[in-house]
Amino acid sequence: MAVALDFDPTSVAFDSNGLVPAIVQDRADGRVLMLAWMDSEALEATTRTGEVHFHSRSRDQLWRKGETSGNVLRLVEIAHDCDRDALLVTVDPVGPTCHRGTRSCFDGEASLDDQAAPGVAPQGFAWLETLWTTIVERAETRPEGSYTAKLLDGGVDAVARKVAEEATEVVMAAKDDASAGQDRDPTRAALTGEVADLLYHAMVLLAQRDIPAAEVMSTLRNRHRVGSSSAG
Repeated sequence: MAVALDFDPTSVAFDSNGLVPAIVQDRADGRVLMLAWMDSEALEATTRTGEVHFHSRSRDQLWRKGETSGNVLRLVEIAHDCDRDALLVTVDPVGPTCHRGTRSCFDGEASLDDQAAPGVAPQGFAWLETLWTTIVERAETRPEGSYTAKLLDGGVDAVARKVAEEATEVVMAAKDDASAGQDRDPTRAALTGEVADLLYHAMVLLAQRDIPAAEVMSTLRNRHRVGSSSAG
């Protein structure tokens, strides 16, 4: 089915061969899945059907991604770059994108610790970058009425106290969920909310201590690398 897009296909600057490179990324976390080429026919078929089509340069014909494997790319959004000569195609992938059976065509070049585990759906952690950017902005500007700014104004004791409180509430919510029986919807929602609060306050604590969140990610990545090596 067609997808409603805020995008004008006639604005694309195709090259002398009538082609434009199309970078495909996963909506869930922004992971780059593949690079291929589109012509006007592929672009029209993509926007009309809601499934991503490309132009095969080797066969010189239109092809729908996943037409033989079933691993289609469901269109979410298309955008062009500032020169209008490259496309960014955001998708919901069905199955692995690469013909080798990997999630991304670039997985072979990625380090082992940066690859998603087979069969594990992406969780959208890339959105935490947006939250971190907001927290840093609040720390720099301290706007009136901002809860984050109020926390930061209270110093390390105020922020750390909230982290401790939220950690306790996470434990209590987890125990409630464990004893909920079959009807877990209310306790599941409560636990999800408490973990969200804990993540947020932990990030505010990092900002209060002027520690980039990237250092935490680096520590996790290094620990994973060591753990993977020792397991082997």
